[in-house]
Amino acid sequence: MTVLKNPIFFVSALLFWVNQGAEKLFGETHSFIRSYEDDLLAMPVILGITLQVFQWIHPLKNQFRFTWVQCLVGFLYVSVAFEGILPLYSETYTRDYWDIVCYAIGTFGFYKLINPKASPQISEG
Repeated sequence: MTVLKNPIFFVSALLFWVNQGAEKLFGETHSFIRSYEDDLLAMPVILGITLQVFQWIHPLKNQFRFTWVQCLVGFLYVSVAFEGILPLYSETYTRDYWDIVCYAIGTFGFYKLINPKASPQISEG
């Protein structure tokens, strides 16, 4: 199954974009859910879109999946960029360690629920 047809990816992406639109339309609110919804959904959306592009260009197509190490690298990249580096250079970004927890939960959710399962290897006996 391609990533775009995965209902969990679809719902995650839809909720992410609806939340972004609501923030732009109505302004930012400071409720707990609003504060962390984007962070929970960011990794499934980022990794899901990236995986879909890889599936389009990789010779194995829909059999291609991310390893746990690749997911970990994505998590570390987003965490360091958004919670470490960007707050140093812009007042738009604030360091919040709960965001990192949300990125971790989102990465785990992507790996278990959206990333395709590994195909069993057929041994040539």
